[in-house]
Amino acid sequence: MVRRIQWEAVSYYPSRDDWQVKSPADLGMSADGLRAAIDYHRTHESTWRRDFMTAARRYIGVADEPAAPDDVLGPVRGRGGPNGLILRGGYIAAEWGDTRWPDMTFSVAKSYLAVLAGLALAQGLIRSIDDPVRDYALDDGFESAQNRGITWRHLLQQTSEWQGTLWGKPDSIDHNRDVGKSELGASDKGQPRQLRTPGTFWEYNDVRVNRLSLSLLQVFRRPLHGVLKSAIMDPIGASRKWEWQPYRTSWVAIAGVRMPSVPGGSHWGGGLWMGSRDHARFGLLIHRGGQWEDRELIPKSWVVEMRRPCAISPEYGLLWWLNTARMQFPSAPESCYAARGAGSNLILIDPDHDLVAVVRWIDKASMNDFVRLVVESVRS
Repeated sequence: MVRRIQWEAVSYYPSRDDWQVKSPADLGMSADGLRAAIDYHRTHESTWRRDFMTAARRYIGVADEPAAPDDVLGPVRGRGGPNGLILRGGYIAAEWGDTRWPDMTFSVAKSYLAVLAGLALAQGLIRSIDDPVRDYALDDGFESAQNRGITWRHLLQQTSEWQGTLWGKPDSIDHNRDVGKSELGASDKGQPRQLRTPGTFWEYNDVRVNRLSLSLLQVFRRPLHGVLKSAIMDPIGASRKWEWQPYRTSWVAIAGVRMPSVPGGSHWGGGLWMGSRDHARFGLLIHRGGQWEDRELIPKSWVVEMRRPCAISPEYGLLWWLNTARMQFPSAPESCYAARGAGSNLILIDPDHDLVAVVRWIDKASMNDFVRLVVESVRS
């Protein structure tokens, strides 16, 4: 049972060059409890090889797909070891491993795309997320009978049922994908099925998330890496080491300028490469409702919207995982929410306890017990 605690939230924001560390006792936490969580992580490391290759020497992101000459579209970087941070009140309560190394992030990138969609809305580039994307005349990708009713919300909730091929990958390659059974696929993944009406079926589908990313690039008319850097990562004091790697096939011309369209994961290589410290800053920004010191970087209303449960998949918001009915993290409060990626990568936000935790390369089945140990370390 999750304990409710009394804690007066602190509004400390780390500067670019200095991030204050406080003792667990000063933050109302147990040092022994945090050590237990860190030790647990170290003994429950992801089973993924550090070079991301399987025994058959295939990149793990495509290991559940038929082998093809061009099955990996983007660069691949081997991972580091278990690492992470735990913040309370914005202060570092615990840190372990190499938290500065810009690891591949996998689907944590999807939650960054959700923030970029909120910026497009705030800037008037998207009038309403319930508008059909077809109304924005971006390209012919939404002209078919199947796609013309798809809204921005459908793309953000993964209920779009968009049909097509993007960057050489058909939408059907992620049909029947069950992230509850494995981190990248299931036994019948990739078996085409009859498509439903947009908004009536939830499916975790990277091709469709990449279609969202391309559409956001088209409304911003500038690379999303640059938008994220100038609007979010620079103001929160992130490092200069992070990258958002496109596929070799995902370049388009906008107004005569060649630009990369970045993926919302690392399923086929590429993706967001970022260290845990930078992820922790991003998580703290979301936890603070989009506010960083005296600046509103993301409208608070959008942070609320990202956490609104999808009607047909209540564990999911707008590219963020929710703890509705405590299905994701039974040991944590229902108010928790997270950016999650295969491997496993996690940015966990616990509003009830004023906690932000980043954990990299933990065995997926062990994630809830790690979260339990973190929550149990809170004393007041």
